Amino acid sequence: MAVKIKLRRIGAKKHPFYRMVVGDAPVATGGKALEILGTYDPHGDPPALSVQAERALHWLQRGAEPTDSVRQLLRRAGVMRQLAELKAAAKGQ
Repeated sequence: MAVKIKLRRIGAKKHPFYRMVVGDAPVATGGKALEILGTYDPHGDPPALSVQAERALHWLQRGAEPTDSVRQLLRRAGVMRQLAELKAAAKGQ
């Protein structure tokens, strides 16, 4: 069963607020989440992003696939760079 890291909208009407969650791929975005990794509020200046980097790395190393929007947010948080460094270090051994 594939695992995805995706955004779940929890904000009010016309005021989106998102949770970054890990869930099974066939389950809808509003379905049960395995774990909550962080939050994203696009209304701030700059937009507020909070990510548990070590938990996100944990899931990414075990094959979880981020959606396109989550991949951009993880890149902004520096998690994707950390993942690339870990993979490079593992190849170097």
